[in-house]
Amino acid sequence: MSKPTETVKFKAITDQNPETATFIEGLSGHGLVAAIAVDQITQQLGLSHHGSLHSGLFPSVTSFTEGQIQDPVRVYAGETPSVLTLQSDVVLPPTSYRALGKCLREDIMAKFERAVFLVGAPAQSESEVGDVQGVATTDGLKDELIAADIPLATSPGLVGGVTGALADDFYRSGIPSVLLIVQANPFYPDPTAAQSLIEEAVEPLVDFDIETPELEQQADAIQSELEQVAAQYQQLIQDEQAGQSQDLDQPVPSMYQ
Repeated sequence: MSKPTETVKFKAITDQNPETATFIEGLSGHGLVAAIAVDQITQQLGLSHHGSLHSGLFPSVTSFTEGQIQDPVRVYAGETPSVLTLQSDVVLPPTSYRALGKCLREDIMAKFERAVFLVGAPAQSESEVGDVQGVATTDGLKDELIAADIPLATSPGLVGGVTGALADDFYRSGIPSVLLIVQANPFYPDPTAAQSLIEEAVEPLVDFDIETPELEQQADAIQSELEQVAAQYQQLIQDEQAGQSQDLDQPVPSMYQ
């Protein structure tokens, strides 16, 4: 007898239900730029804890802050501006990607207008750090990128990890989406790249104002706090690539993670 398929479930704790909103993904990726940027956006916009995601596919951990336990994978929302963010205190394993995408599509994106995925790409030189490019799934969003003076990514590329999986899921499901790709430090968490991502792309595209100087000022502190998560993420990627090298039917490792 086969085991039941594990799912991801969303449990709402507020009644917020804006008719049109932008969903911004902030899961751990290269340089942790998405996690850093979305944490800053969530705090400065004063978004409230809208609900949490739960699954047996997620790591069994306890997350806490300011002396109180919290759910590790959380969704925040606000109505002015109309924004919803996704944050996680843990690196989510590849086995959860499909169920996570299904949950986001059916329980969250059914209520929201578009999705913005934030991607860190390893910079080839120090001068490239902070350079931002955009990719859209529709002509309309491509026009919005151009109107916001966000350069389009003209060279071919791949996005892997949880962000690439979710973006592909949304694209195939017809959910209008944008990927904002920033060049980041190839070795360490990069708050400077997160600052550039917010200022050069997220702000003009979503139309809100975020104060970012503290990201530069607190770069050392942020790096120290996130080094453990970065190490966990790198180990996960190495394990995933090791598994792929043993199976020729699996896709090649991605350019961006």
